[in-house]
Amino acid sequence: MDALMLTCGTGGGHNTACAAVAQAMAARGHSVRTLNPYTLKNDQVAEVVDKAYILLAQKAPNAFGAAYKLGDAYRKLPFPSPVYRINRLMEPLLEKYIEANHFDAVVTTHLFPGEMLTNMKRRGRATPRTYFIATDYACIPFTEETDLDRYIIPASELTEEFVGRGIDRERIRPLGIPVRRQFYGQEDQAAVRARLGLDRDKKIILVAGGSIGAGHIQQVVGILLDRYGTSAEIVVVCGSNRELEKDVRQSFGERCTVLGFTDQMADYMKASDLYLSKPGGLSSTEAAVVGTALIHITPIPGCETSNMHFFAQNGMSLAVTSPEHELIDACDELLDAAAREKMIEAQHRVIPADAATAICELLEEEYAQRP
Repeated sequence: MDALMLTCGTGGGHNTACAAVAQAMAARGHSVRTLNPYTLKNDQVAEVVDKAYILLAQKAPNAFGAAYKLGDAYRKLPFPSPVYRINRLMEPLLEKYIEANHFDAVVTTHLFPGEMLTNMKRRGRATPRTYFIATDYACIPFTEETDLDRYIIPASELTEEFVGRGIDRERIRPLGIPVRRQFYGQEDQAAVRARLGLDRDKKIILVAGGSIGAGHIQQVVGILLDRYGTSAEIVVVCGSNRELEKDVRQSFGERCTVLGFTDQMADYMKASDLYLSKPGGLSSTEAAVVGTALIHITPIPGCETSNMHFFAQNGMSLAVTSPEHELIDACDELLDAAAREKMIEAQHRVIPADAATAICELLEEEYAQRP
């Protein structure tokens, strides 16, 4: 099978989910191409689209939340959204690319390419079979104005939300959010710590702000060091946010381990007793697949709030909206081994362990059934 994977870099989760499916497809002998469709215009356009989102999320999360609420209100109107109209401009370039190449399936982990594919279909253009993978635990605004063949959602509990937004029930498959293979499987924690150079005897508390380093990380690290500075090792992952990394190093670098971007996130999760992170859909799923006691901190308003509620309501995380008043109680609760084990059991019960393989199997099954 020849598959085209479409994504955008507005946050790392979309790209990472895309990479997870591409990895699984390639391992099963399929040919896969990955594309940010905005690069068909030029790399500068793709960079502007990606950076605009990231800067808003990093620097003005409340404005981001206001924009999300506006989108949620706009979806009630009886005409296409501005998002749909903008992405319609990209559709001819994507159509030309698909026509010039042979693909048996097109998979998107981002709404924007889904809008482009929908424009193609509504203009009567032939498309391969199309698949949308939701990377948040919510039906985000404007998903309902897309028209793709399959909608792969994170959990069966969300089916009614997607149906209520206008997605045909028959098109929905609750297969989960795909994560890369390094997050699978159990490993001896002492061995992982030795590999990373971490203390084998202390509690390890991992703090991250997602790929873009968002959230009140400095405040959280200061609170943790004041309470656990001598009894635990604090590891802080700043992602691609170099300004945050510099500030954390200057403020706390002698008292904790500070990292920028790392490709060893799975190992750091496996090595940790406790993981504090903003509630990104992909990073939360990775933690659940690994089996890591999870505290969600300072969500970016919008879909991350939905992610946090879904995890907390299912016993898969503790939600902390005010680190100053709630964080230490939450950490103390989960530094108890029995509480951690209970949470990890809930994670493994609710979150599919290998969504990437399940998605590949769906594509293979429907490819075999083609006329």
